[in-house]
Amino acid sequence: MTDPGEVRASDAEREAVVEQLRVASVEGRLSLAELTDRTEAAYTATTQAELALLTQDLPAGGSVPASMPAPARERRKRRWFVGIMGDSKRRGTWRIDQELGAVAVMGDVLLDLRAAEVTTDLVDITAISVMGDVKIIVPDGVNVDIDGLAVMGEKKVDVLEPAPGTNVPVVRVHAYAVMGDVKVIGDSQAQPLQRGFAAWREHWRRLHGEDWRELGRQIRADSRELHRQLRDEHRELWRGARRDQRRHY
Repeated sequence: MTDPGEVRASDAEREAVVEQLRVASVEGRLSLAELTDRTEAAYTATTQAELALLTQDLPAGGSVPASMPAPARERRKRRWFVGIMGDSKRRGTWRIDQELGAVAVMGDVLLDLRAAEVTTDLVDITAISVMGDVKIIVPDGVNVDIDGLAVMGEKKVDVLEPAPGTNVPVVRVHAYAVMGDVKVIGDSQAQPLQRGFAAWREHWRRLHGEDWRELGRQIRADSRELHRQLRDEHRELWRGARRDQRRHY
């Protein structure tokens, strides 16, 4: 009989998990970094057990049926971050449920999206730099779509690309740089994010917990044996020193 943990995953099962992860992100259950990490893990999973670990902490069947589209949401105004001869920064845990705008005029604007909860299908950003810098940090592996114009400036993407054909989060940037820079960079080019490890990683550790416990028991047993050996050697050295001392006296 085949062990359930050894049943190999199909492409359809991987895509179903990716869709469940996407819906969970739209519902605000996953940060952009968590969504990207788990999506990558889903596409590289080889067994059904590995796929199950990715969604164990998420509700099942969260997607809206295709025949019943979600109600249209009232369009919100774009949320702006402005740095004029100064700095404007947004990082850490925050919620993205509308389009974003960044304006740097002889100043700097930093938007770190990695720990953000993204409740939209894509992140749409308009970035304007006039003799300033706009920097957008995203998880490596997202799909970055950038357009716009640079005049005596630069618009640049330095993000590790996802594998072709994968359904990954999309960050769309409309960049306009005049004697300034608009840059989109990934984890590998930024200060590492202090990630709260995703729950599926903990489940994976628990799944193999017996191996770790056995290793721990072996290490403790070896440590006790080493301690006994060191203790016996110390005692023998002490006795030898006492015997030599008696001979001298």
